[in-house]
Amino acid sequence: MKQIQGSFIRGFVTIVVSGHMPEMFFQECVRRGITVWNIKRENKKTCSGNVKLSDLREVKRIRREFQYKISFRERKGFPFLFSRFFRRKEFVLSFIASIFFILFMSNIIWKVEITGELPKEIEEKISKQLNKYGVHPGAWIFTLDPPGKIQQKLTEDIPELLWVGVHQKGTTYHLEGVEKIVVKEDKVEGPRNIVAAKKGVIKRMYVSKGLPIVSINDYVEPGKVLVSGILNEVDNSAGNEDGKDKKKPVKVAAEGEIIASTWYEVDVTIPLKKNYELLTGKKEKKYFLGFNNFTFPVWGFGKPEFEAIHYDSNQTPIKFLKWELPIFIKETTLSEKQYHEIVRTHEEAVEAGIKQAKEELQLQLGPEAKIVSEKILHESVENGKVKLYLYMTVEENIAKAQPITQGD
Repeated sequence: MKQIQGSFIRGFVTIVVSGHMPEMFFQECVRRGITVWNIKRENKKTCSGNVKLSDLREVKRIRREFQYKISFRERKGFPFLFSRFFRRKEFVLSFIASIFFILFMSNIIWKVEITGELPKEIEEKISKQLNKYGVHPGAWIFTLDPPGKIQQKLTEDIPELLWVGVHQKGTTYHLEGVEKIVVKEDKVEGPRNIVAAKKGVIKRMYVSKGLPIVSINDYVEPGKVLVSGILNEVDNSAGNEDGKDKKKPVKVAAEGEIIASTWYEVDVTIPLKKNYELLTGKKEKKYFLGFNNFTFPVWGFGKPEFEAIHYDSNQTPIKFLKWELPIFIKETTLSEKQYHEIVRTHEEAVEAGIKQAKEELQLQLGPEAKIVSEKILHESVENGKVKLYLYMTVEENIAKAQPITQGD
């Protein structure tokens, strides 16, 4: 019984054997290892039975040896179904065209959704940027960057976005964004003093409202009152018994800018030798059709004439309706790269270290701060690297508003 299992998949034939003692033909088939079943004697000189499609060649050889007459009655199984199917060319072409049409429609974008509590202006900016990236209804999915790269581009090109998530679900692109909320320093309302935010030596003062407490070249510590919001006003509205005018305090919101010299200690390490890669901008693209771990090229044959190549691959699965097939399109970008080596002298490394330290400190303090001078406190060379310990002088605004309480 096990021998005939799966015979429908591989195909089998019902043959009719005619001649003297036809049952001997089937016995000879069994003797030679051919599987036969459903043997029936139809009359004295005729028997019928089933044999596998793969055994027909041996059956015909036996027929020639014993001079029996064989005719085929029925053909059953998938091979014959496929044969009948492919003989109908119009139907086959229509079926293949339908499959390709469904595959095509399953791999284009039908909808782009932008969700999240975003202002209308930001949504319009996102839509414009997506159109520039080619992400719009009707776009071919294989021509688009992966969602992660689109997400990175959006956050770089739209500064109002704090975060954006890009997800592809079937033929729909879902985008969820969060607006960047610029947290402004709480403005102190009402009467206030101006105090020092950090220690320093006063260099310049611009006071538009309030009473200056410190002078140029004064050293101040954090929290020191620089400009007072308490003014003394002469009260001469009523006569005084002692003949002197009284002064009553008046509280105002002090305003001003206090520029002071501040100091920072910064350490930086610079290598004497540095290797880096640089892309020249020349590139070629190749496309592959893949199945599991096997891929074969479909476009972009040959090897580019680059001495060094940087490979960047993007793999997009092919979808059929809502299902992902185990087939994918792989796009590989081959970019020309060049290797460069920088060998610095000790003086060049020190200069580069000072420049790097200034840039890092400037980024930390903001554009309004001005780095006045720098001094190397300690310098050493270890393992091909120059280590610097720098002392930097900066001129910056140290004014900080502080509310005046009732006890002041």
